[in-house]
Amino acid sequence: MNTIKHVFFDLDNTLWDFRKNAKFALAELYIKYDVETKHGFSFDEFHPYYHQSNEGLWAQIRDKEITKEELRARRFKQAFDNLGIIDDELAAIFEEEYMETITNYNEIVDGAMELLDYLKPKYSLHIITNGFIEVSKRKIESSILNGYFQTVTYADELKILKPDPRIFSHAIEKSEAKKEESVYIGDDWIADAVGAKKFGMSSIFFDRLNDNFSMEDVPTITHLDEVRNYL
Repeated sequence: MNTIKHVFFDLDNTLWDFRKNAKFALAELYIKYDVETKHGFSFDEFHPYYHQSNEGLWAQIRDKEITKEELRARRFKQAFDNLGIIDDELAAIFEEEYMETITNYNEIVDGAMELLDYLKPKYSLHIITNGFIEVSKRKIESSILNGYFQTVTYADELKILKPDPRIFSHAIEKSEAKKEESVYIGDDWIADAVGAKKFGMSSIFFDRLNDNFSMEDVPTITHLDEVRNYL
């Protein structure tokens, strides 16, 4: 990757630790609304149902099967229903307060800051994210990630989601980069690694969950420190 001048990152679970921050935010709401006392299920019992619901719905968004509005309407209702808590009002309250609460927490993925400090003097750094624009902006601006990136491309701006090649094309144009001089690093195999590769950009797959996907000419890393082997 000797020709690389621009490094593009995914945001959630690549740099900003969405899973950890989400768990903190949900635990706060679970206590605030006394869910265990009222319904008999502990937070530790609830959290896997939320994780399964949210991850599955985001995969459906990526695959253009549902909209973000449908995700917001369904993820907590589905999680509570599957757990055995039939309370649509509670689900609506969680959805309303969740996206505000999550940005009170700003845990960063292990190794992210060390990597950004290593890359910043040598490369132009950018983000492309499928996340909700208002929340994603707060995640960046209120965390120690702020100030590292020359451009941020939000899928909501275009109403197009990764892996659609048009979002990569827009990001390249916005950053005044060339795709042959760019690499994309992300933790979602289809949206990030495959999406960038099909667009014609080099990609590195950050396999945080040990999914063990592979493709020719797409390096796989399990910790961000390993990016230094390529850049």
